[in-house]
Amino acid sequence: MAFGTAIAPARSLRGLTTIDPFRVFQARLNRLFEEPLGTLLPLEPFAEEKLLAAWTPACDVYETDKALIIKAELPEVKKENVFVSIEDNMLTIRGERKFEEETKRDNYHRVERSYGEFMRSFTLPQFVDSSKIIAEFKDGMLNLTLPKREEAKPKMIEVKVK
Repeated sequence: MAFGTAIAPARSLRGLTTIDPFRVFQARLNRLFEEPLGTLLPLEPFAEEKLLAAWTPACDVYETDKALIIKAELPEVKKENVFVSIEDNMLTIRGERKFEEETKRDNYHRVERSYGEFMRSFTLPQFVDSSKIIAEFKDGMLNLTLPKREEAKPKMIEVKVK
């Protein structure tokens, strides 16, 4: 998300700064499809700092002929702190990145990375066979392979000439 998407361009009216309500609505609507629901709750016009404070792992979702693939970046998260579940056709990734306790917070000059619990949820399309999902965790990446049902896979049909 780029900075400033939640704040509409200001127009000057006799020295007063106004906010275009349509642009604020459009920015919030755009964010609805970019951000998980938990970060959309503060709807004040200048809530950008609050939005950036929540830790949400970045995810790539793409489709192949055989499966839907979800890749989640989980740097410095241990495998035992990552949980994947499916309930009511909703796939949920949750876990926690803990702050390094061996280094005292007093010694830090700046802490920009977020720590704590996270959660991402994805509604599964009907063509996913949820009984065959494969989850692999390696080098801070969670790779989920969600195979398509056999009837959803593309099929080649031979064309015969008569």
